[in-house]
Order: sequence, then C-alpha cells, then structure tokens
Amino acid sequence: MKILHLDSNHPLLINQLNDLGFTNHEDYTSTKADIQQKINQYDGFIIRSRFSIDKTFLDAATNLKFIGRVGAGLENIDCDYAQSKGIALIAAPEGNRNAVAEHTLAMLLSLFNKLNKGDKEVREGKWLREDNRGLELDGKTVGLIGYGNMGKAFAKKLRGFDVKVLCYDLKPNLADANATQVTLSQLQEQSDVLSLHTPEAPSTINMVNAKFINGFKKPFWLINTARGKSVVTSDLVNALKTGQILGAGLDVLEYEKSSFENLFTDNKMPEAFKYLINADNVILSPHVAGWTIESKEKLAQTIVDKIKSQFI
Repeated sequence: MKILHLDSNHPLLINQLNDLGFTNHEDYTSTKADIQQKINQYDGFIIRSRFSIDKTFLDAATNLKFIGRVGAGLENIDCDYAQSKGIALIAAPEGNRNAVAEHTLAMLLSLFNKLNKGDKEVREGKWLREDNRGLELDGKTVGLIGYGNMGKAFAKKLRGFDVKVLCYDLKPNLADANATQVTLSQLQEQSDVLSLHTPEAPSTINMVNAKFINGFKKPFWLINTARGKSVVTSDLVNALKTGQILGAGLDVLEYEKSSFENLFTDNKMPEAFKYLINADNVILSPHVAGWTIESKEKLAQTIVDKIKSQFI
C-alpha cells in the first residue's frame, strides 16, 4: 500500500510505516490541485490541517482506502462522503488529550491567580500585592461541555482539587467517577467555570453567544481549548465588560483561520479582539493546547497503531 504524507510529523510515523511494509511518499509543498492530480496513485494519505478534503478531492482519489489525520478532529474532511465511499477515517484524539487537559488547567489557574497581570507589573517595577490577590479553585463547580477524550482528560486532572465537576454532552450515559452528567440548564445553573471540549460542528458553531451566556445563573470563568468558532467574540467581550464572564482563557479564536498576523498589519483588527488583547482577565495562546513535545510523538504513534490494526 502506498501512503502520501501531506504534512510533516514526528519521524516515527514514516519510519514505523516503512517497517510495516508500506510505501511512503512525502509532498509538503504542492498545491491542492497538483495533489489532486496524483492522489489516485495512493491507498491512503496523512494530513493535519493543510487543506480541506472535499467531494471533488475524494472523487479523484479512486484507490483511497483511508485518511489519517494527525490531530483530534476531522472537521477539515467531508466525513459523510468519505465514509459513503468506504474510506476509513483515522484521527488521534488519544494522542494529545493529556496535553490539552494540562493546558486547560494551566489557563484556569493562571486566571485565578492573575499570573499574567502580576508578571507584567513586576517587570514594570510595580509591587501590587492586594491588586493581585487570587482565587482558589477548591470549592468551585467546573462545568464541561463535551465529554469525550479531551473533557475526560481534563476532569481527571481536576481530581486533585476539591471541586464539583459537571459535564454536558449530546451522548447519554457518559458520567464516570470524575464527572456527573447533567442537562445544559443544570450546568448553567451551577457552574463557576465553563470549559469547552467540543468538536467543530453545526451545533457548536457560535454556541457561546449572548443568549447562552445570559443563561448562566451566576458570573463564570470561560476556558476554550476546543474550537474558536464556538465562541462569538463580540458577545464574549460584552459579557466581560458587564462581569457576567469573570475572565477567559482562549487557546483558539474565531479569527485564526484567516491570516491572523494581518489583523495587526492591515488596520482591520476587530474591536472585540482589541479588547481581548488589552484585558488583564484574558489569557491567549496560539492554538497550542495539544501542541507539546510529548503529544507530537503520541499523535504519530496513535496513527501508526490504528493503521496497523486496520490494514495489517
């Protein structure tokens, strides 16, 4: 079987597939159109997020047996059409779930203890202890939306704290020793912290909007290490201004799929984003929650193991 690698990954991915007898080709620079011209030569291809895999591309892949995505989600692939053609879809959420859980916890604790604000002020020669008095996580209720690999991994990290963990998910019967499954209204009524662990889907795009935010019975903290399009940034900012949202940790942004750097150079920065980058109670990171040294290896190994189990 011939595999085309469209993004660079940990070397073990190609090395182990070679050892298993696969023929591996790499093309990290050609256009999608050029790849489409030759994709019929391959039994499988492996991608991260280089481009979307649509019907036209899949129709050209006449010999395709599988698509491997070195990541948690498959939203850049027309999954229904691929599966209708008998193409196996292989993702690796197990590979970076621990990294996402640790990053989520780091964001939450940093917000509670005002670490970004305090660090900046000390570097400026300010020693403002009372202004930087923090909060403790113990005694809080943490609500998770999405209780798959990422949500479960974060709930496991929270076992070291005296917290109540609630989860809401479209799938039933997901509760375990680390979280109690509740309705969305119950989660909104009780949560002090909301953490998103959902894929990008029609039901999650713009999910956190003004109506959703105002459905919470008390002010809360928001952490999003899932997908940027889940949060309406302007509504988030309005809630930060009114105090309905006490602070936010955002590893993902709705702007990131456009050229993010151009926001700073073309005088096109949205007003909501201007607020976020200047807010003391907001922590931002560049979609790296699952992007650790260890997860790079784990993601690659997961893809190898799944290909091996299905095709060897």
